[in-house]
This record gives sequence, structure tokens and C-alpha cells, in this order.
Amino acid sequence: MSDKSAATTRTGIWYEPDASLKRRYAADKRLRMYGVAAIVFALSMLAILVGTIVMTALPAVTQTHVTLQVELPAEAIDRSDPRSASYQKMLADTISRLYPEVDTPRELRELRQLFTNNAQYMLRDMVVADPSLIGQTVDFTFPMSDIGDQLHKGGIDRNLPPEQRRINNDQIGWYDRLVEQGRITTPLNTGMIFNADSRFPELAGLRGALVGSFYALLICFLVSFPVGISAAVYLEEFAPKNRWTDLIEVNINNLAAVPSIVFGLLGLAVFLNFFGMPRSAPIVGGLVLSLMTLPTIIIATRAALKAVPPSIREAAIGVGASKMQTVGHHVLPLAMPGILTGTIIGLAQALGETAPLLLIGMNAFITAAPDSMFNPSTALPTQIYIWADSPERGFTSRTSAAIVVLLGFLVCMNAIAIYMRKRFERKW
Repeated sequence: MSDKSAATTRTGIWYEPDASLKRRYAADKRLRMYGVAAIVFALSMLAILVGTIVMTALPAVTQTHVTLQVELPAEAIDRSDPRSASYQKMLADTISRLYPEVDTPRELRELRQLFTNNAQYMLRDMVVADPSLIGQTVDFTFPMSDIGDQLHKGGIDRNLPPEQRRINNDQIGWYDRLVEQGRITTPLNTGMIFNADSRFPELAGLRGALVGSFYALLICFLVSFPVGISAAVYLEEFAPKNRWTDLIEVNINNLAAVPSIVFGLLGLAVFLNFFGMPRSAPIVGGLVLSLMTLPTIIIATRAALKAVPPSIREAAIGVGASKMQTVGHHVLPLAMPGILTGTIIGLAQALGETAPLLLIGMNAFITAAPDSMFNPSTALPTQIYIWADSPERGFTSRTSAAIVVLLGFLVCMNAIAIYMRKRFERKW
């Protein structure tokens, strides 16, 4: 507003704004600018973080494979027990025919470093699944090793001096020959989701962690949801207002702010050491996460119950309903959207917790998905921790890909919570 501009009061009297009013307008304008700048800065940092994670995870979307023609001689494979055959020798013979000039032990060892060490077991499983392949020459497609995958995707700069890269010039030449022969492909890396963990980055996947997280969240929900709602309903609707209930409420509010590692120590002392429950099992992880989630669910449930107007309770009691009927038939159904929202947010928080699961051993190296909630397993956060601590270069992209998967689950759970609140929200 300029010096000659005018303002008016409610009485219609015109006056010229003084210097203090102009300073007030300027301060308001600066405050709005600071708010907008803070929002832009926060969104920019978030975009940089997510963008960096996604760009790092892109190499894990595909996996470099090689296809070789492998002979499966009938005299070398027992049809009654095809698992007993030497599939490593069959692969070695195939590679030797492909590179006849490679004959020294050192060169053979370097050549085999281009292919995954589990190729022999993959070939064995293929023959066991289809014994009719015995006696034929088959096209066998399997992953390349970490260094071969990194070389194909540009993660290794071949222009660097040999002493500054993980692969020598001979290995680069052998790889280039495979490319010229059209043996290299890069299909979608479905093993990232359907494989269990492995010491080899080209074979590592999230299946075990996904199943372990599912079991842990299932236990967390089955324990914390009924217990949390029951405790909140009693404290809000039935408990007498005295110093004991005040003490309980204060402790519940304090527990919601306790670091998650404290709940891990509690689970280690109670569930593992005292009750002797199986270490690294999802049932223990679920119980620990339920202890951590209970305060959040209780607080959210009490807030949802308080949001129900007193007139609902008074009308129900006025027509002859008991206290239990009033709460069970009227108050609780109306508060359920808020209760479900708080529960889903609490479970989403539990899904991303790492510290309590590390203390109960859910960071063990597990090469198979658990068959039940009593078998050893990992979880998504602990699997990310394990891969981030691995020295192999290939685990870098897989760590970021696992983070993207975890963020996807968290976004979906929060979206469900928002949808349920909007869908069932009642206004009085």
C-alpha cells in the first residue's frame, strides 16, 4: 500500500495509514513469504531424497543374464537320481568350448567370475523339474555375477586403469565376446521380489523379508488392535476419574514417546530370555511391535471417542439403553473411522521400525522364506540394514530398491487411512 493510499474502518471514516501500519503489513507479507519458502525448501529436500533413492534403485530393476548351450549327456546323469550329477563340470565344459584359448587355472578362475556361483544349482533344478532334457543340448539362461552385471550396466568404468577397477582387461574381452554373440539379455529382475536373501547380489531378493514383515504385522494387529481399543474404551467411558487413572493416562502418553529400541530391550528380556520364545521369529517381532503400537492406538481411540457428541450418549440413555449398550451400539461404531485410521498409522510406523527387530535377532542371514511365524526370518527394515552393510557393489542398488518397496507400503497404508477417514467421516 502506497503512502497516498487510503483505508477505511467499519464506521466509514477514511484515514491515511501510518508508518506502524505499513510495517505491520510488511511483516505479514514477510511471514507469508517465509512460510512459502519453508514449504518449498521442505518439498525440494523431499524430492531430492526420493529422487536420489529412485535413481540409485534403477539398476536393480533389471538383471543381466547370459544364455549358454549346455550339453546334458545321458551317460553323466542318472535318471532315477538326477540331483547326483556333476552339473558344475557340464557348465565348465560348456565355457571351455566357448573360450578354447583359456586354459590356465588363473584364467579359468577369472572367467568363471563373470557368472554366478549358483548356476550349477539352477541347472540341476531345471533338469530335476524336467527330466526329458537329459541327453539334449539346452539353452540355459542364468544371471551373470555382480561384476558382470555392473560392467553391463555401466557401474564399472572400463576406461580406468586395471588396478582401479574390479575387473581386468581379459574379463572385459570375454564379456564383449558374449555381447557380440547375442548371449547377453537384461530382463526384468523378478528375483528382487520372489527370491530370498543371498550372499550374491545377483540372486538376492526380498521374499523372506516380505513374508517376515507380513507375519510380524499380522501378530501386531491381532494383539494391539483389540487390546488397545478395549483399554481406550474402558479409560474413556467406564474408568473412574481418580489419581490411578490419571497415572495410567500419563504413562500411556509417555510410552508413546519412548524410543523404539527400549521396546526391543523389553522384548529381548521378556519374550526371549524369560519365556524362551524362538529367536528371530516373526511372532516375537510382532509382539514387540504390538507393545510399541499400543500407546498410539489407545491415544487415537480415545480421541475418536471424545469426538462423538455427548448428545449421542444422552439420546441412547434416554431411550433406556444401558451404559454398555450405549458404548457398543452407538459410540464405538461412530468412532470406528478414527480408530481404524489411528490403527493403520500405528501399523505403518511399526512396519518401518528397525531397532527393536535388531535386538531380537531378526537381522539373521536367512536364505529361505519362513513357512510359519515361528521360523527364523527377517523383515523389510532389517533386510535393508543387512544389505546396506554389505561390501558388494551390487547391494547398493538393491538397498535403494528395498527402500522404495518399503516406502511404497508406507504410502499405501497411509493412503488407506486417509481414504477410510474420508469415507466414513461423520459430521454433527
